[in-house]
Amino acid sequence: MSIVTIAPSHAKVRAPPKQLVSRDCGPDGCEIDWLASPRHEADLDIANFTAFAMEQGWGDGLPMVPPTETRVRTFLSMNKRYPDEVIALLPPMRAECTVEKIVINAVMAGAPPESLPLLIAAVEAVAEPDFELYGMNATTASVAPALFVNGPVRDRLGIPYGHGCFGGAAGVAPAIGRALRLIMRNVAGQVTGVTSQSTFGSPARVSGLVVGEWEERSPWAPLAERRGVTGDAVTAFGGMGTMNILDTTSQKAVEFLEMIGKSAAYAGTNGFSPAVPFSEVFVAINPICAEIIGREMRNIEDVQEVLWRSASLPADWLEHLHLGQLEDQGRIRADGRIYLTPEPKDVVVMVCGGTGGLHAAVVHSFGTSLTQTVAIV
Repeated sequence: MSIVTIAPSHAKVRAPPKQLVSRDCGPDGCEIDWLASPRHEADLDIANFTAFAMEQGWGDGLPMVPPTETRVRTFLSMNKRYPDEVIALLPPMRAECTVEKIVINAVMAGAPPESLPLLIAAVEAVAEPDFELYGMNATTASVAPALFVNGPVRDRLGIPYGHGCFGGAAGVAPAIGRALRLIMRNVAGQVTGVTSQSTFGSPARVSGLVVGEWEERSPWAPLAERRGVTGDAVTAFGGMGTMNILDTTSQKAVEFLEMIGKSAAYAGTNGFSPAVPFSEVFVAINPICAEIIGREMRNIEDVQEVLWRSASLPADWLEHLHLGQLEDQGRIRADGRIYLTPEPKDVVVMVCGGTGGLHAAVVHSFGTSLTQTVAIV
């Protein structure tokens, strides 16, 4: 029996970033025009500009801030980054994603200048070959990048990690998520029904999902630190949408974790599909439950182990054609069960959410995307 293990592919080669050349003046501006994007004559009224942007194919349907030269230059000057620096080549068009293009889309999305380092790190993360952005852009699935943020940058930007952190907490997170989505639309070339065949899509394909970890309430090391990056960092996860799990009864660590794992293991998720060779899953545990679980399980690996074992289905529960394909792939283990992820390490755990307890959140993965963590500098 063989099981596919999620591991970075060394066969994939990321395009090297373009090196900066020496310059006689800095990014604050000088007589040389560093901005390379074409200029357009447009009405700067928000409603009129939004209509114009939709006609040009730049818009997502929400109101857009006109990216005037003044706004773009101000955004750049507050970050000391050269506009022509190439951060990544983005599929499906392998387009050069420069700092200037990131800034223009951030302005249109309403993201603040202080968010540029986070956006640059997010672009770097989704551009990693193992994130499989090409497949994510083109698939019939409803996947969109989810960004999980660690470090002091959470509070500097106001990234939510308490009540309503997955949506509803006022702040800049939706604008930052939207900026990344506009970059995928306007730079990477994702066009619904053309380069993207997503059957239903999701709200995250407009505003994204940007959430912080409540590190101060976690009994375990921060997510990014466990993945090898300390301090300010962003973790990009190919998310298929959010699942809420209610548990008003459990009292012990194993009980909470089994409820989460069993709830996550529904037959129609990508992780159980014969078309998907592997899968990850993201689990958000609220701080009240995390405190209870942490008293019994000081090691996060023990938490992942219980979640992993619980997130499985008995093979004979599935329809025979579906079961036959999984059996041919060696997906049925010796215990007669099929597991949502290949190994416990593929269960990505983070602490966030309100202090009311009672709920956990699960984000299932697209399948062929491997989670990436990048430092924010």
